[in-house]
Amino acid sequence: MSAADRPVRLSPRDLLGLGLVGLRTRKLRAALSALGISIGIATMIVVTGIPASSQAALLRELSALGTNMLQAAPAPDQNPPAQLPAESVAMVRRIGPVTAVSAVANTHAVVRRNDRTDPRDGSGLTVLASRTDLLDVINARVRDGRWLTAAGDGFPTAVLGSVAAERLGFTGLPAGRPAQIIIGSRWFTVVGILAATPLSPDIDRSVLTGWAAAQRELRFDGHPTVLYVRMRESHVEAVRAVLPATIHPERPGQVLVTRPSDALAAKRATESTFSSLFLGLAAVALLVGGIGVANTMVVSVLERRSEIGLRRALGANRGQIRGQFLTESAVLAGIGGLLGTGLGLLATLAYTTYHQWPIVVPVTSAVTGVGGAVVIGVLAGVYPSVRASRLTPTEALAAA
Repeated sequence: MSAADRPVRLSPRDLLGLGLVGLRTRKLRAALSALGISIGIATMIVVTGIPASSQAALLRELSALGTNMLQAAPAPDQNPPAQLPAESVAMVRRIGPVTAVSAVANTHAVVRRNDRTDPRDGSGLTVLASRTDLLDVINARVRDGRWLTAAGDGFPTAVLGSVAAERLGFTGLPAGRPAQIIIGSRWFTVVGILAATPLSPDIDRSVLTGWAAAQRELRFDGHPTVLYVRMRESHVEAVRAVLPATIHPERPGQVLVTRPSDALAAKRATESTFSSLFLGLAAVALLVGGIGVANTMVVSVLERRSEIGLRRALGANRGQIRGQFLTESAVLAGIGGLLGTGLGLLATLAYTTYHQWPIVVPVTSAVTGVGGAVVIGVLAGVYPSVRASRLTPTEALAAA
């Protein structure tokens, strides 16, 4: 074959120009087709971005509830009753993955609103000696007043849980004068009221005093009854395994450690469920967009048979015809992918901002929005382009 007889190979620039011919001459149809695939891509971005943001908000709430916290207490029904060593807090703090540890202890004292109530009626409340760092460990907050301080640990002061405050008749701390309650036979000044603590409901029904104050005023023996331990979440199971022997080396069987919280299990199940949901919804959205492009290109081939016949008559070979329609399909899908990605990102941003969620859009979704659209466009254009290339000049011109 001589050089003159060889088919002309179109440059990428020429191929792109041919691919844009159909889009320029049929602007409304091209716009509607691009809109169709952009809606599909926007749907993919939205159905991945919004659930991902919702998941992030949910996981943040679950983490706040203590997915990385364990509680250790003496095992019940022991004879004689089990006790945690007084030095157990310091011992647990030496465990590598542990980030914080605090403790409370039941003083077995009775709390009363004043000296005119029954000395035996404690309103179903528990008086706890508390470490000053308890508030941060259990993610509690003070609703009114202040928390116990290291400087005032030895003074007869108390902080009320939310339920304890209600039962003792405190809606808030009175202004201008100290509020007092009786614990045992001693008057204690109420310096704060806690907000509800969903993580530790026992704290809500308790009156908390300083550790040193409980030892001096309430004859507290210094043995904690509950340890609250926080650690890196990935090490929860490992810490749980060594916690009993660390707390009570001589009698680890007398230490009861809570299982990782149900919130942790819910968090892990949520991660798995949302990941599967993302993949399924993204696949459906891309499939719908690809079918739309394929349908548009088939119709385009049927309507442009005269153009195909004329180009074949002027010397265009089948490869050039295939390249023209494949390029048109890819460009059409790429435009739709860009528009859809932008639209999906804006919709996700607006929705998550309205609900005050963290803004999370999976990077794979944004990349797939454009790249996936082009790939789908090429695949969708294979059949129409092959069909167009198989038309002979006479068949195409006769059917026009």
